[in-house]
Amino acid sequence: MAQRINPSIIELAVLALWLGAAGFMSVAVAPALFAVLPNRALAGAVVGRLLPAVFYSGMAIGLAVIAMQVATRRAWGGRALSALAMIVACAVAQLFVAPRIERIRSAIAGPIEDLPLDDARRLAFGRLHGISVAWLGMAMLAAVVAMVLSARSLQSDSDFIIQK
Repeated sequence: MAQRINPSIIELAVLALWLGAAGFMSVAVAPALFAVLPNRALAGAVVGRLLPAVFYSGMAIGLAVIAMQVATRRAWGGRALSALAMIVACAVAQLFVAPRIERIRSAIAGPIEDLPLDDARRLAFGRLHGISVAWLGMAMLAAVVAMVLSARSLQSDSDFIIQK
């Protein structure tokens, strides 16, 4: 007899994979690039090429979690709302903040750190960078919440099966 896979396991797995990738990018890859590459502009360019994969995959996984909630006819609860928050945070960072950062980079002839500390472009870049990091942090937090709720759902599903 074929056994059905609990959708909560799939949700938990894809959320954990994305969270691991986003966390690894944030705490290992980006700092390593800035430490090893010969200049910050080059490191920033590499990070700028990698982040869209994190943001777009975050949107896709958020949509997948919502689709699983709909497919299993579950009410719009915490998991779906967390997934929606993940989608919104990743979309804002990728579709609104990142293009503004790129426009500032393009408008500057050389490295950003060569600009005076009070230069409006340097200040705007720093502000937008902070906003981008905050949106990624919110997406990661939403993923953690969705993971916890998926794990709790697994627990309650197994309690139901054991009590039968």
